Amino acid sequence: MATAMGLCLVKWQGLWLYSLLLYLSINTSRAISPDGEALLNFRTSVVSSNGVLLQWRPEDPDPCRWRGVRCDPKSKRVIYLSLSGHKLSGSLSSDLGKLGQLKLLALHNNNFYGTIPSELGNCTLLEKIYLQGNYLSGLIPSELGNLQELKELDISSNSLSGNIPLSLGKLDKLISLNLSNNFLVGQIPTDGVLNNFMESSFIGNRGLCGKQINLICKNDSGGSPSGSQSSDSGPNQAGKKKYSGRLLISASATVGALLLVALMCFWGCFLYKKFGRHDNKNFVMDVGRGASIVMFHGDLPYSSKDIIKKLEHLTEEDVIGIGGFGQVYKLAMDDGNVFALKRIMKINEGFDRFFERELEILGSIKHRYLVNLRGYCNSPTSKLLIYDFLSGGSLDEALHEYMQSGRATEKSDVYSFGVLVLEVLSGKRPTDASFIEKGLNIVGWLNFLFTENRQREIVDLQCEGVQSESLDALISVAYQCVSSNPEDRPTMHRVVQHLESEVMTPCPSDFYDSSSE
Repeated sequence: MATAMGLCLVKWQGLWLYSLLLYLSINTSRAISPDGEALLNFRTSVVSSNGVLLQWRPEDPDPCRWRGVRCDPKSKRVIYLSLSGHKLSGSLSSDLGKLGQLKLLALHNNNFYGTIPSELGNCTLLEKIYLQGNYLSGLIPSELGNLQELKELDISSNSLSGNIPLSLGKLDKLISLNLSNNFLVGQIPTDGVLNNFMESSFIGNRGLCGKQINLICKNDSGGSPSGSQSSDSGPNQAGKKKYSGRLLISASATVGALLLVALMCFWGCFLYKKFGRHDNKNFVMDVGRGASIVMFHGDLPYSSKDIIKKLEHLTEEDVIGIGGFGQVYKLAMDDGNVFALKRIMKINEGFDRFFERELEILGSIKHRYLVNLRGYCNSPTSKLLIYDFLSGGSLDEALHEYMQSGRATEKSDVYSFGVLVLEVLSGKRPTDASFIEKGLNIVGWLNFLFTENRQREIVDLQCEGVQSESLDALISVAYQCVSSNPEDRPTMHRVVQHLESEVMTPCPSDFYDSSSE
C-alpha cells in the first residue's frame, strides 16, 4: 500500500514538474523581444495612426508579423521598418535607437514632428534612412556620423535648421544625400564624402553657402564653417548673435504674416462682393492662354499640362466654399489625390507683382500647423493657389482659444499670436507633455511662473546670447496677448509698435505706418 502511494506521489510530482516546465516554456516563448518592446514604445509616441498600427499589440509577442516590420529569418531581429505614406502623426521615439540590427528606416511622407532622435546613431547597421516629407525640426544630430554602413540619407522637405554636421563627411559609403527644402544655414562642409554631392542635395535652404551650390560664403576663409554645431565645435559669440538674429527675424516675420493675412482677408471679401455673386452654375473656369504652373517643394507628381487640363474642367459644382481669398474648389486628379484650389481674381499689375513675391515666401514655409501651399497657376485672368485638401474641415477650428470658445474674434487672433510667441521663446508645444502632467498648457505655465516672478524660466536654453531686454519685451508681449480677459489684450497694431521699439530696432516693419494710429 505504501509502495503504491509512493509511486502515485512520484507520478504527481513528475506531472506537476512537467506542467511547471511547460508553463514556463510557453510564457518564455510568448515574452516579447527587446525589439518588440522598442517598437511598442515607438507606437506610444504616435498620436495618430489611422489604424495602421492596430496589429502592434503586446499580446502578439512576434513583431516580425506586425505591419511594416521585417525581420532576419535566422536571428528574428528587426531589420526593416517601413511605414511611409500613412499620415502617421507624432514624434520619433528615442527607442528606435534600440533596434540594433535595423538596416532600413522608411518613415517618409507622414506627419511626424519634433527632432530626429540622436539615438539613431546607435543603429550602426543602418544602410538607408528615409524621413523626407514630414515636419521634423531642430538640428541634424551629429550622431548620424556613427552610421558607417549608411548608403542613402533623405531628410528633405522638413523644417530642420542649424548647420550641416561635419560628422556626415565620415560616412564613406554614402552615395545618396538629400537635405533639400529645409532651413539649414551656414557653410556646407567639404569634409569627406560631403565634397561629392552637388546642388541638388542642398537646394531649397536659403541660408546655405559653399562651393557645392556655387555660392561663396561672406566669411569664407577656406576653413571649416564658423557656425558648426556644439558637437563639432564649441559655442562662440558669433553663433549666439546669429541665433539672436534668427529669433528676432522669426518674430518680425510672424507679425508681418499675420498682418498680411488680415489684408488678404479684407481683399478676399471685397472680391467676393464685387465679382462672386455674378457667377452662374454653368461657369467653366477659363485659365486662358499663357498660363503657367509654379510648384513649391517639388513634390507634385504632375506635369503643368496635366494640372492645367484639370483646371479647365472645373465648374461651379466643384466649389466647396468661400475662403478668405475667394472661391475654393475641389481639384481631383486622375490618381485619386485631391487638392483645394483657391481662385483669386487679378486687380492690377502692381498688386500682381507684390502677390507673386508673397507667394514665394508662403511657398517656402512648411509647418505641421499650416496647410501646405503646393504651388499656384499664374494665368492672365486669375491666380489659382493649390493647397493640400483637408477633409476634416476648416483649420480655424484648431486656433488657440477658438478651440475653447468656438468664437473667432480679433482678440482671439491676438491670443493665438501670444501663444506663437511663447512657442518661439520656450521651444515647446502648447500641449507639451511636461504641461499635461501638471494639468497645464503653455499659457497656464506662463501664468504660474509670473505669480512666482520666475517668468524668465520660460526661455529656451538655446536663446542664450539674446539680449535680456529683447527677451523681457517678448515675454511681456506674450503675457499681455494671452490675458484671460480679452479687453486687456493689446491690438496687433500696438504689438507691432512695441516689438519695433523694444526688439526689432533698427529694422522697422514695412507693414507699420508710424503716421497712422
